Amino acid sequence: MTRKLHEFADLYRRRGPWCVAYIDASAGSVDSLEAAEVRPGDVRRALAKQGAPPEDQEAAETAVLPADGFPSPVSRYLLVQQGTVALNEVLPGPLVLPERVSVDPVPDLLPLLKHRPEELPYIVAEVSREDAEIRLHFVGREESSVEDVEGEKEDITKLPAGGWSQDKFQRQTEQIWRRNADQVAEEIDRIADSSGARLIVLAGDVRARGFVRDQLSESHKPLVSMVDSHIPVSGAGRRSFEDKVQERIALLWAAEQEQIMDRLAQQQGQANPESVTGFGGVLNALQQAQVELMILNDTALADHHLLALGAEPWVASAPEQSLGAEVLGQVPAPAALVRAAALTDASLLLVPDGVLPHGVDAAALLRWPTGPEAPRS
Repeated sequence: MTRKLHEFADLYRRRGPWCVAYIDASAGSVDSLEAAEVRPGDVRRALAKQGAPPEDQEAAETAVLPADGFPSPVSRYLLVQQGTVALNEVLPGPLVLPERVSVDPVPDLLPLLKHRPEELPYIVAEVSREDAEIRLHFVGREESSVEDVEGEKEDITKLPAGGWSQDKFQRQTEQIWRRNADQVAEEIDRIADSSGARLIVLAGDVRARGFVRDQLSESHKPLVSMVDSHIPVSGAGRRSFEDKVQERIALLWAAEQEQIMDRLAQQQGQANPESVTGFGGVLNALQQAQVELMILNDTALADHHLLALGAEPWVASAPEQSLGAEVLGQVPAPAALVRAAALTDASLLLVPDGVLPHGVDAAALLRWPTGPEAPRS
């Protein structure tokens, strides 16, 4: 999933050194509890060995105390600078990159980004003919916000015996249902507009769901996905429902990735394409702040290194490319490219092997096209 990086730009501009700890934080068994108890001291010793300032060692040791209350497996990403904890994230799931404790010239946020590709906002609403519970969630966050909508109530179990009066009562009841649905749809529209929600999951009463979907604004109707059930309070049924929601999110991500790759393919062979492929082309485009979206297979570039710079163009492959900017140090290429993307307001899509064309480890969609080739003499 694409990830906007502008939220990290100010952090990337700050001076190092930076102490990074990306470690297993699980504490769900006797062995992992014992490991969790010694981990703070291990982190401090590893940082001391690499020359971290004493205040950073102390801040890191305190920050990696055992993460209680989180179901295993769980990971931790910690970033410390000048004795201050800049980031301390407990991340659901096992490590997605090798464990590391290091002192670096610039922060490497790649482990964090691989755990949290995007805090995608989505809405889950359980609706009945009388009321609704609307929850706003974000992928990668545990917390959610809840809005309850209370509609009109009508006792439809006490229908007259039959005939004209029964038909009239039924029509009145349906009008109430529609008014309630309109109220629910209005609240969902409001939440979707304010949050930028990318998915709206409707569950609950089948007729009520239909009424709500019909009353949503035209811009939000394409976001709707129906789940044919009520939302169980707990247990296996609850987990099954949440799995269905996660399937919808995965489908949304897959569709977006397919659109991006189609757009990249369409640019190939154009006279002045709004794209580049290959490590060198992406590096050159980032140096010119030309990248709109960087597509990166970080594992394919794990053994490459680049120079991180203290000012524009932010990244270089050799000192002569620095344009006078201070060279902060040599860092792994994925970390340097992600930092340059954040500092030039580009977005990021991390992809595994097999997504980019064979032999391509990086690509980018550009803000403006590349120029024509120079004519041959």
